[in-house]
Amino acid sequence: MDPVRNPYAPGAGQRPPELAGRDREVDAFDVVLERVARGRPERSLVLTGLRGVGKTVLLGELRSMAVRAGWGAGKLEARPDADLRRPLSAALHRAVRDLAVHHRAPDRVEETLGVLKAFALKATPSDAKIKDRWQPGIDVPVQNGRADSGDIEIDLVELFGVCAELAADVGVGIALLIDEMQDLRDDDVSALCAACHELSQSGAPLVVVGAGLPHLPAVLSASKSYSERLFRYAMIGQLNRADADLALTVPAKREDAELTEAALDALYEVSGGYPYFVQAYGKAAWDAAVQSPIDADDVRMAAPEASAELAVGFFGSRYERATPAEREYLQGMAELGEGRDEPVPTSKLAAHLGRKPSSLSPARDSLLRKGLVFSAERGWIAFTVPHFGRFLLGRD
Repeated sequence: MDPVRNPYAPGAGQRPPELAGRDREVDAFDVVLERVARGRPERSLVLTGLRGVGKTVLLGELRSMAVRAGWGAGKLEARPDADLRRPLSAALHRAVRDLAVHHRAPDRVEETLGVLKAFALKATPSDAKIKDRWQPGIDVPVQNGRADSGDIEIDLVELFGVCAELAADVGVGIALLIDEMQDLRDDDVSALCAACHELSQSGAPLVVVGAGLPHLPAVLSASKSYSERLFRYAMIGQLNRADADLALTVPAKREDAELTEAALDALYEVSGGYPYFVQAYGKAAWDAAVQSPIDADDVRMAAPEASAELAVGFFGSRYERATPAEREYLQGMAELGEGRDEPVPTSKLAAHLGRKPSSLSPARDSLLRKGLVFSAERGWIAFTVPHFGRFLLGRD
């Protein structure tokens, strides 16, 4: 079939396959927008799940919903060992610009941007040379005295309050969306929790929507004991069969094509219902099919090509980041779990590798920092990437 019309190619269609089965989260966020706009208190939201379940795409949809509702919205991606001030400043700058279109008092907008600029400039150490000083690109005078103490926790609480006041002026809110939230530094996590706590106490119209790996709730809880009350947690997992079928049939129908029931059976079996894989195998099956309807033979013919592409781009790119010691650890996990997407006990893993548990700690800790594994619970370890064990066992 015509590859140009492939509805599963990245960016194709009006609603990407990764959003299939996410109506509950979308509807819940719609309620959040309405409640906050009416001045009612609402908890911030945290989405958790493995790689490939569509968290980033869902974040993008939630941001679009906020913009359509007239909110200010900004999105950032946390990075390991990177300071939060710069990306957060850029995200809130975008949100304030969204609000400026509707605000009738330019002076109020400029004042808010001035406070934001003061906050952003603290990302540069005071003793840095002029050539090394970062400029946030906010073309207004600095408003000194608020959100510029240098203490990220104090400054973030003040900054959120100032930005929320601007949103309240026009009867809307601000949505700050943070991807890969588990990669925030410890002091930044603490500051974010403190700021969300202040928001919940004051009812200010600013909502944080974070997305991260399954251990993100534990990261937040370790930072502030009260974090469990600050956020509403939603686990984003693989699609059930009905939603996976919709992710395939609806885009195909837009191109006047169909899939047989046998093709849907085969696609669900090979993808496991994970949205990223549903899209990858659906794209390959479309390209392999000569005509509609796409059948099981088309899926079987296309599967090796899709698997090879995933082995390089999805699995391989992550495996290449691991050191030899880390690869030994990953391989041991795959062998012990027999390729299944299930946690394995660290004590049995050490015995399987013929090593003392303490000797494996450096590799384990490094893999945790790289986001390749997570601690499902004390004494257990699991892959963050679905089907990663199967990939490792299938390598030559």
